[in-house]
Amino acid sequence: MQIIPAIDLKEGCAVRLSQGLMESAKVYAKNPLELAKHFEELGAEYLHIVDLDGAFAGEPKNRKVIEGICKDSKLKIEVGGGIRNEETIKCYHDLGVKRVILGSAALKNPEFALKMAEKYAVVIGIDAKEGKVATEGWAESGSTLAWEFAELFKGSKVEAIICTDIARDGMLNGLNIDFTKTIQEKSSLFTIASGGLSNIGDFDKLEVAGIDGVIVGKAFYEGRIDLVEVFGKFGDRQT
Repeated sequence: MQIIPAIDLKEGCAVRLSQGLMESAKVYAKNPLELAKHFEELGAEYLHIVDLDGAFAGEPKNRKVIEGICKDSKLKIEVGGGIRNEETIKCYHDLGVKRVILGSAALKNPEFALKMAEKYAVVIGIDAKEGKVATEGWAESGSTLAWEFAELFKGSKVEAIICTDIARDGMLNGLNIDFTKTIQEKSSLFTIASGGLSNIGDFDKLEVAGIDGVIVGKAFYEGRIDLVEVFGKFGDRQT
């Protein structure tokens, strides 16, 4: 199981949102690099970064912060938020980002995402409201069913899918295991759960369901889980 701590960036700070609402942002660290190093000290191998400003603007807004984390840590970093073209993907690749997350761009142009996956390490972000894919920083909800969208990438070079139930994100009320499992089955790709992780018991549920990975956000920041304990129990199964 890939256990991936998360840093969401807003105006250069590490924040967490509730249900994707920008006005709900709570600042947890004004120096994201120090936070990234702390995750590394705790035993993290991976780091999930979302440029929230970029997601809403449609272009990167916290690139300097991300560059600093890439330069000064040994974490395997995945980045999402505002990535809409190959130029941005290449820029992040050149900075040392391990894989990029395509959400809105993939939904609007699946062929673009498939093409980029042939050249770069690409993850598809599927963020859903009531089972339908949301875009533009979750501000817009369309008519595309999440599982149908996931199915488009079956057999492709896409490295993974991160699926988030927006209604649960930042609410600490448990992951939507059934939703995640459906995405995994329809895509046949490495699938990472996100949104709602509440306590260490959720890791046991993920393991029973056979889910490949999980994003750890607010549960860590609010002291609901001990990452050292989590890595100690589940870390030997990281890939």
